[in-house]
Amino acid sequence: MKILIANTLFPPHKIGGAEKSVALLADGLARCGDTVVVATLDDIAEPRYELLPSGVGVHRLPLDNSYWPYGGADLARSKPERLEWHARNRWNRKAAKRLGEVIDREKPDIIHCNVITGFSVAIWTEIKRHGLPIVQTLRDYAVVCTRSALFKNGRQCERRCLECRVLTGPGRRASRMVDQLVSNSNYVIEAHRRYGYFEGVPARRIFNIVPLGEQAREARGAEAPLTFGFIGRVEAEKGIEVVLEACARLERTDWRLRIAGVGVSNYVEDLRRRYPDSRIEWLGYAEADQFYRSIDVVLISSVWAEPLPRTLIESLGHGLSAICSSAGGIPEIADLARLSIT
Repeated sequence: MKILIANTLFPPHKIGGAEKSVALLADGLARCGDTVVVATLDDIAEPRYELLPSGVGVHRLPLDNSYWPYGGADLARSKPERLEWHARNRWNRKAAKRLGEVIDREKPDIIHCNVITGFSVAIWTEIKRHGLPIVQTLRDYAVVCTRSALFKNGRQCERRCLECRVLTGPGRRASRMVDQLVSNSNYVIEAHRRYGYFEGVPARRIFNIVPLGEQAREARGAEAPLTFGFIGRVEAEKGIEVVLEACARLERTDWRLRIAGVGVSNYVEDLRRRYPDSRIEWLGYAEADQFYRSIDVVLISSVWAEPLPRTLIESLGHGLSAICSSAGGIPEIADLARLSIT
């Protein structure tokens, strides 16, 4: 079978777990004997093609919008500029046409859509124009929310704002074109159903895949302090402030906290000033496997309704304990593993 996977970003561009999950899936399908091609967006002027050592072909397409929003660039834009970007993303015919050209060239049997911000929901119409089945995997809330998170001003959105209702409106009717809906949590599926999206489309939950490598733990003496670990984007939505405040309240003194991840520099520097404890290590970017081997307990502290953080599955794979928030889809796998939920 020839499978065309569409995702906004693909390595080396990595913002969150979606890019990692899609890359692992592409490689895994190729190892199973399928022919796999990826269509992704890049900050380039002309389309570019590359063949990876795994045999996966990658079509890197220009982003047909007013600016490249990834890598922190979106934060430097004014609100009118960001609004214009999302207005263009409402139904991006040019992006859909580019994907259509890839379909004409590759002639796949099926299209697997993932995060489609930048492509827009217009690609569903283009795919159906070619008479192909669509599998849509939801990895965030971008189909129903311009911020992709249903989270605004430090709290979860109970109702969608006017901006989201207007700018994501075309996706509601177009979502019926999808043949199979998938998400890594039932929570995300039901959230979209609640707003009238994907009506009548069969859906199922499939957890992210995580390769399990060498899991040897670092040797630590019996007197070593209990080491907590936080890994992910250092931002308020991920609950980093919850973690720091909780550690500040610990009565025992034999602990340390290792924080792996990057965030907006001003925000991170402010956190470091507010929490100057020498037991807190700010690692910046870190290799996940090495990080997990150096800690005892993973902290999953998301305050937004995260679909399902890869860190939770990775921590299980490394045989670690985890303390989890109850937000979004986190309890679905935490309950199965009998982890601690707060």
